Amino acid sequence: MKVIADYDVCEANAVCAGLAPEVFDVDDDDNLHILLPNPPAEVLDRVRHAVRSCPKAALSLEED
Repeated sequence: MKVIADYDVCEANAVCAGLAPEVFDVDDDDNLHILLPNPPAEVLDRVRHAVRSCPKAALSLEED
């Protein structure tokens, strides 16, 4: 599973970073960083929740 971000849509609300901080980070300049583009299986449920919770729908998951 690969995490995809649409950086043109992302507003850096950091909802994803709050739900899965090992995968998502928002820096001091309000830029989203995907720390683990291919997250391990043990965090996929939280990553899916973070993707669904994005207020701008800027995140998606892609099958590898």
